[in-house]
Amino acid sequence: MMKLIGGLLVILATSWLGFTFAGRVRDRPKQLRQLRSYLAILKTEIEYGTRPLAEACANIASQEETAVSRLFQASADQLLKGDGSSTYECFRRAIEQEWQRTALQQSEQTVLLQLCQVLGSSDRQDQAHHLTMACNQLELEENRAREEQDRYEKMYKTMGVLTGVLLVILMI
Repeated sequence: MMKLIGGLLVILATSWLGFTFAGRVRDRPKQLRQLRSYLAILKTEIEYGTRPLAEACANIASQEETAVSRLFQASADQLLKGDGSSTYECFRRAIEQEWQRTALQQSEQTVLLQLCQVLGSSDRQDQAHHLTMACNQLELEENRAREEQDRYEKMYKTMGVLTGVLLVILMI
């Protein structure tokens, strides 16, 4: 009886790991799409709006509660602190603070950090241009993420379950 319960727990644990990895692979394209959408809104705010950058970020974050929107809320919070930090420093701290909660990868973080070097430090046209470039780069990353999702999501789920079954067989 104990072996049966132990075996079941091993299978459940490895299956949970497999489904967790599959969930991250599944969430990445969705989060990239959200990030591109939020950056497009930010571009519109910069081009046509009169709100300060912190208020624009807070407005974007208030639209829905997601891991990506928390990046914008953390950015707004950092900008509103008023501790004399540069815009880039505020965004960098916010990204460091919230990045682990997303399914996004290092390549997307690099794109955002490069974009943040321009935000608040150049004219509207230049910022809009860099936002467009960042959206284009993120679109390429989203396409790659979809390919990875198609390739790896089912594999992670299957490997999680089968690894558990293999471990149970080896323990018997």
